[in-house]
Amino acid sequence: MSQYPHLLTPFELRGLVFKNRLMSTSHAPGYVEDRHPKRRYQLYHEEKAKGGLALTMFGGSSNIAPDSPSAFGQIYIGEDSIIPVLQEFSQRIHRHGCAIMCQITHMGHRTSWSVENWLPTLAPSVVREHAHRSFPKEMDRHDIKRVIRAFGDAAIRCKEGGLDGVELLAHGHLIHQFWTPLVNRRTDGYGGSLANRARFGLEVLEEVRRRIGDDLPVGFRMIGDELKEGGLTQDDCLAIAKIYAESGMCDFLNVIAGQVGNERGLSISIPGMAGPRAPFVDIAARMKRETGLAVFHATRIADLATAEHCIREGLIDMVAMTRAHIADPHIVAKMKRGEEDRIRPCVGAGYCLDRIYVGGDALCLHNPATGREAHLPHVVPESAGPKYKAVVVGAGPAGLEAARVLALRGHEVTLFEAANEAGGQVLLAARATWRKDLIGIVQWLISEIEHLGVRLRLNHYAEKEDILALEPDIVIVATGGLPNTEVCEGAEHVVSVWDILGGQSEPGAQVLVFDDHGDHQAPGTVDFLIERGSRVELVTPDRTSAQEIGATNYPVYLQRFYKAGVRLTPDNRLLSVRKEDNGNRLRATLRNEYSDLEEIRLVDQVVVEHGTLPADEIFHDLAPMARNEGSLDIESLLAGRAQEIAGNPDGAFMLFRVGDAVAGRNIHAAILDSLRLCKAI
Repeated sequence: MSQYPHLLTPFELRGLVFKNRLMSTSHAPGYVEDRHPKRRYQLYHEEKAKGGLALTMFGGSSNIAPDSPSAFGQIYIGEDSIIPVLQEFSQRIHRHGCAIMCQITHMGHRTSWSVENWLPTLAPSVVREHAHRSFPKEMDRHDIKRVIRAFGDAAIRCKEGGLDGVELLAHGHLIHQFWTPLVNRRTDGYGGSLANRARFGLEVLEEVRRRIGDDLPVGFRMIGDELKEGGLTQDDCLAIAKIYAESGMCDFLNVIAGQVGNERGLSISIPGMAGPRAPFVDIAARMKRETGLAVFHATRIADLATAEHCIREGLIDMVAMTRAHIADPHIVAKMKRGEEDRIRPCVGAGYCLDRIYVGGDALCLHNPATGREAHLPHVVPESAGPKYKAVVVGAGPAGLEAARVLALRGHEVTLFEAANEAGGQVLLAARATWRKDLIGIVQWLISEIEHLGVRLRLNHYAEKEDILALEPDIVIVATGGLPNTEVCEGAEHVVSVWDILGGQSEPGAQVLVFDDHGDHQAPGTVDFLIERGSRVELVTPDRTSAQEIGATNYPVYLQRFYKAGVRLTPDNRLLSVRKEDNGNRLRATLRNEYSDLEEIRLVDQVVVEHGTLPADEIFHDLAPMARNEGSLDIESLLAGRAQEIAGNPDGAFMLFRVGDAVAGRNIHAAILDSLRLCKAI
């Protein structure tokens, strides 16, 4: 018997039967090709279908019209050329017993006029959306009729593409913009009263239902509370939902909360590890209770126990673990096998969403196979070739992943770690206040290597002799890096973020943190310092603080920094640090990157973040003895082939470096290094 029996019960919606209660909601991973969901996009969703999911929704913001251009890699569903692509997609998903739906939308003013067709954006009224910064055209009646017709055209394409249903995206987009008094200032039949503001969405629903008939489920992705002063309240949203429910044409509501018109709103609506788990379930439950419609819901439901509770108590009908399935698309299969402890956890890092804004495609912080299904396996197969003795040096994320994958391949693995616990830099990152859930990455990897029988030797600084004594065939050096603080004159007077987070240096009363990196390391340390009472100035040569951090995370930092009185100083470089004559304080000299003007700060402590330098001494000691002399065939690596370089044919083993032992990067890069190298060994 499953521990989660209610999650495994079927659910029926307008004749469509879902085999269980778990689903993935629509989102925009940025995997489109020519604005269509082709092979990469389809394989990403197929992996979830293989893993046992009942419903996968795709096409986060699939755009229906030329004046709703793609701002972040969405699908365009406004042309018939997409129909054969949808047919291929639906067939791929259906063969695993999984249902598939598409979300369609007109983005209104939540996009840009300066991409694709260079048409003005549209909105009910001339109200600018902060996140995308466009000043829209106020829609006239011709626009309204045209857009309604485009919704119907898109819906029929979904039906002809073999999909199982259609979701109308309201949240933040044009339908919602008509609802909310924050955007809709009209005085005609589409403005003023709540019924008038709901009219456009009702006419869209009527057109979609008229065009596709009664066969397919149709629903709205909508808010249950705008959570913003002057915006829609829970009662307002419920009243709108009842209008659509009473029409008899709407089958489900996919309920979330908050607004996404700016970055702070986005970070609340799609909370990460700084926010609570399942924060809006009660709002969704009220929608279900008072409308009588089926309700889907997704907001940081990351574990099966919470999901089971939601279904068991009748709070919602389908529970979406969307980001959790980005971390592990095989949740259902593992649950059914009784392997819940082997589910790779979503830690709420927000890397998946932030990557879309920073790098263009969604990636999981610690599952590099997601989005790379054509090249990397989620389930690593055992090697059909010879089995080797493998030694991995360093038990940070790169070393743990190397050990995991090598063991899955059937090799005998010994893992050395100099510290008294595994985890490397993740242990430090997890000390930075609200980022504590990062420790889940390490905990899962350790659990996996224990399950696979890897010999983990802690408190053992591996020397060359230790490694050679094991007579290995494969050696993976994953020793990470060490902080690089040599960024200014007088660097001997500064400390690193590692020193602060690791407890080697006590926080000073007045601290200058110099961030020449832009990722989480320095802001996380600032957060750590202010919680301990330090007065902090965060200095960076970048034009803004935390430049590398995406929209779901940096608002959390800024909110905390402003409340604590942190001084944010962009566009300045740290030139020098000197001790004052009395020896108790430090004199830090800054220079503006644009004016070249210099300023002096007198502080108690200077903390520097400038990345890491590889701790690679053991690698260079071993390289002359290795068959490949430590070299890497990049072409073979990227093609998924085994490494065959043999510059030293008399060498006893093959030697490789991964993670920060090569160059300072992030958790995702470290784990990716190990997976794509070791899966071919």
